[in-house]
Amino acid sequence: MLAKDIKTGAIVNFNGNPCIIETINVQSPSARGGATFYKYRARNLITKQKVDITLRGGESLDEADFERRAVKYMYSDATHLHFLDSTDYNQFALPKEDLTDEVQFLTEELDGVLAMIYNDECVGIQLPLTVELKVVECDPGVRGNSATSRAKPATLETGLVVQVPEYLSQDEIVKVDTRTGQYLSRA
Repeated sequence: MLAKDIKTGAIVNFNGNPCIIETINVQSPSARGGATFYKYRARNLITKQKVDITLRGGESLDEADFERRAVKYMYSDATHLHFLDSTDYNQFALPKEDLTDEVQFLTEELDGVLAMIYNDECVGIQLPLTVELKVVECDPGVRGNSATSRAKPATLETGLVVQVPEYLSQDEIVKVDTRTGQYLSRA
C-alpha cells in the first residue's frame, strides 16, 4: 500500500508487527525536486505502544493480514472486558488497561463494534465513528438558551464528561465522536 493511500484506521505491518494508523501528517516539499513526507502516528496492536512511521511518497507498507468481526460487548469484570462474536459466538476477553480509551464509549447495546483478529487472537476492538449516549447528569436547561450559546459539562451514562450546549438537559440522548470524545449533536 503506497504512502499516499494509507488512511486513518488502516492496519499495516511495520517492523513485523501489526499497527493501526491513528493520525497522518503530510509535509509537502518547499523546493523543486523535494519529496513529500508522510508522517504517521500508529499504535502497535500487540504491545499497545505508540509508533512513529515516516515514509516518502513512493514508499509503501504491507497491509496486515487482519480480520475484523462484528462483536457485542457483554460485560466487564475486575480485570477484563468480555465480547461475544456475532457470527460464531466465540467469546473474547481483553484486559481493561488495554481499552482505557474505548471503555468510555461502550454500552451493552452498542452496534458496530468490531474485534480485530490477528493470528486467531483478538488484539483489540474498533468502535464506530459515533455513539449515542444518555446524559445522566448536567445542569438543567434554561428556557431561552439557544444553540449558539455557551457550553456546559455533562456526564454521560458511561462516565464520560463532554461539553454540551446549555439548552440540553438530563435524560437526553446525544451523539459523541469516538475519535475525539466531543459532542456532535442530539440523537
